Amino acid sequence: MIKEIYEKDIAQCVTVIRESFLTVADEFGFTADNAPRFTAFATTQDRLLYQLQNEHRPMFAYWDGGKIIGYYSLALQDNHACELNNLCVLPQYRHKHIGTRLLEDACIKAKEMGCRKMHIGIVEENTILRKWYEDHGFIHIGTKKFDFFPFTCGYLKRDL
Repeated sequence: MIKEIYEKDIAQCVTVIRESFLTVADEFGFTADNAPRFTAFATTQDRLLYQLQNEHRPMFAYWDGGKIIGYYSLALQDNHACELNNLCVLPQYRHKHIGTRLLEDACIKAKEMGCRKMHIGIVEENTILRKWYEDHGFIHIGTKKFDFFPFTCGYLKRDL
């Protein structure tokens, strides 16, 4: 079941995000030293609370038996667009279509909030993830290299 996140859920969300993104870090050799801004290392309770309280980001989680096993948030933008952030599923729950359900829910919620486009940034070298998003209607629109990441950021968008 997918439900909105509240302050009391933030600590559990941080754990899910960090554990989920750590598998990507391990696969591509990212560490807290060479990629301190990568999601697996940079996500904290303070950061998520700030996003919830000050940026008013809608946050949602996939619950299973009272436990959060998946997560995403939306950063609403002025131009009828939004950015999908931190869509993730705990490793032991993957390949059960939970990610797809979260993505579909994100698209529905974004559309209900007046968004006509959804953007996402990924690790460009993660070709499996890129293909997954493309299989779900996203189009690759470019890349950017940042000095603080040991990878290239890939950007995709989808009309809603």
